[in-house]
Amino acid sequence: MVEDAERRRRARHLGPERRRPLILDAALEVFSANGFAGTTMQSVADAAGVTKPVVYDSFANRDELLLALLAREEQHLVISIVAALPADPSIGTPEEHVVEGLTAFLTAVSKQPQSWRIVFGAQYGAAPAVAERVRAARAFLVESLRLTLLKSLPGVTDPDANLPVLAEMLAAMTEACARMLVVDGTDRTPAELATTVSQIVGGGFNKV
Repeated sequence: MVEDAERRRRARHLGPERRRPLILDAALEVFSANGFAGTTMQSVADAAGVTKPVVYDSFANRDELLLALLAREEQHLVISIVAALPADPSIGTPEEHVVEGLTAFLTAVSKQPQSWRIVFGAQYGAAPAVAERVRAARAFLVESLRLTLLKSLPGVTDPDANLPVLAEMLAAMTEACARMLVVDGTDRTPAELATTVSQIVGGGFNKV
């Protein structure tokens, strides 16, 4: 609470550019708690301890605010994906890669729940530009998985036809697991979820 009060005090006395990060911090809390539909510029102003015109000095509207917040928070997405990919996909089995990589990824997700609630929440009810940014981030995940599978499964019959499908399925299950951790709630650990996914897709690896 002391830190929040200090942040609000600072925000009132800074110029727009220096105030933007503080407003984004407040917006992260509000969007995470209320979702896009339940967030207003006034609620963000209240959380930041400033007036609504002060928020508008930094961001023209709610969509611009959310886009800026997504741009900042999706860095966690990119870092988490890259860190979870195997350094050398040719070593080990695809099942091992899924367990190890997905465990690492979901562990990172569980440590940044607010960031991931923003990513998930922005898919619903947001402006087209916001939703498009989320789709672009997801496309990065799918392509990263496809390239990893290409190196993990050198003997695949038709990589152009089969690997995109398998990558899409893995991405969907990865999203579902992340959503369970930070939105829906689950008593399963990241490692347990990753093991379940590996068991589900394991047979598919042997048939592509």
